[in-house]
Amino acid sequence: MSKSIGKAKDDAEREQRKDEGRRLREEKDTQQTELDRIAAEAGAIYRSMPNLTHPEVPVGDEDCSNELRRGATEIKSMGFPVQDHVELAQQHDLIDFEGGARIAGNGFYFLKNEAVLLELALQQYAMQLLVGEGFTPMITPDVARSEILQGIGFIPRGPETQIYSIENQDLNLVATAEITLGGLYSGQTLEAEKMPLKLCGISHCFRTEAGAAGRASRGLYRVHQFTKIEMFAFTLPEQSEDMHNYFCDLECKIFDGLDIPYRVIDTATGDLGGPAYRKFDLEAWMPGRGKSGEFGEVTSASNCTDYQARRLNIRYKVKGEKGTRFAHTLNGTAIAISRVLIAILENGQQPDGTILIPEALRKWVGKDRIGAADE
Repeated sequence: MSKSIGKAKDDAEREQRKDEGRRLREEKDTQQTELDRIAAEAGAIYRSMPNLTHPEVPVGDEDCSNELRRGATEIKSMGFPVQDHVELAQQHDLIDFEGGARIAGNGFYFLKNEAVLLELALQQYAMQLLVGEGFTPMITPDVARSEILQGIGFIPRGPETQIYSIENQDLNLVATAEITLGGLYSGQTLEAEKMPLKLCGISHCFRTEAGAAGRASRGLYRVHQFTKIEMFAFTLPEQSEDMHNYFCDLECKIFDGLDIPYRVIDTATGDLGGPAYRKFDLEAWMPGRGKSGEFGEVTSASNCTDYQARRLNIRYKVKGEKGTRFAHTLNGTAIAISRVLIAILENGQQPDGTILIPEALRKWVGKDRIGAADE
């Protein structure tokens, strides 16, 4: 425009061309503002769109989910008055809910005595099993940027969030290591020959659990902080369904090894969540839950196909071929410590008031049972 002004024949034409330049700049700014608005609106719509759904997933709400199978350990009749984990923890001085509430509010707690040893034992038990299966063990950050949470499928901020966000920072406390493990290769291109990549990560998990209440949610079942060991895989598209079944089988192997009764659920469409193409939930039997015992969710395994990879731009390249393609991602809970503790304490309670420790954990806990007079 400056060259155009310089070629003006006289002052009047020069001013006219200046006015035209100002008008064009204003029009450009207006158009850019409108373009930014449309891009933000389109992005919000895109981020809110769920994944496609596997054709075999049952259609409907939570009540329409199908039971696929049960574990090797059968539900046993206790034959004595059953206590829930809160009562057992108080009796054996295992969990301090009141202390946790004093220092951080309801939903936080102190683990004590054998409960601490059980948490550490569960971590060792799960990690040794997964490393033996070829997973790369990792300890992940407990915070992640908002763009990573959005890519994985979480809502980091706003009225519907279940995420704790750090004020004046683009950082959030993670609700699961799925967020950090899934974001690890954001913007990266993987080598197809090295896939699938199997990772297992230990992290603390922080969740607001807004709206959670009632006896079924009391104690450790819905808390604001817990430790979890997460499985995650990056696969080729043709590998993801087999990997999903493999994750589910590993979760079953973990709970069979703990002698905890459970059932596997094929989650219905209305309860899938946005990223999951298909999700298997493992629900452990909790004798102290409800009036006479109930199943409670302890793990889930999800095949997210290319949903997360598209949002995080995670691709793979086949050697000798042009171009790249989106990877598939899968996640699965190996151990969510708080809920597994519920199942161990309630299933392990004995007529004499002691709590039997699963045999697989005894070498780390250092005893067979909690509350025995000789221990």
